Amino acid sequence: MIIYGVSLLAFCMLVGIFIGDLLGTLMGVQANVGGIGIAMLLLIYLSNLSNKKLQLGSITESGIHFWSAMYIPIVVAMAAKQNVIGALSGGWMALLAGVAAVVASFLLIPVIAHFTPRAERGNSDVN
Repeated sequence: MIIYGVSLLAFCMLVGIFIGDLLGTLMGVQANVGGIGIAMLLLIYLSNLSNKKLQLGSITESGIHFWSAMYIPIVVAMAAKQNVIGALSGGWMALLAGVAAVVASFLLIPVIAHFTPRAERGNSDVN
């Protein structure tokens, strides 16, 4: 049922916000540090764990996958909006850091592809 997807999403969100607030307190800042990202990673882990360890019905699995698929793009879009606003108001250093992160991500694609089995890569010529 779709309600299980909502409950899993709510659980991950509450745990992520709690851990993010705890990290913020430990770092001495009055902010949630990475809580949404932690919730997203926990949701990915638990939704994939349900296929392997738990015996759920197909309707329940479809509800969990639906909310997993809805949550991640929304969070990424919200974070991207905040990052762009922060970068534009933060000056040249913030823009330079953003460009450096994108370039570093592109440079890591061949490294990550190296760990993917050749059968999963398809017809690419990546070595």
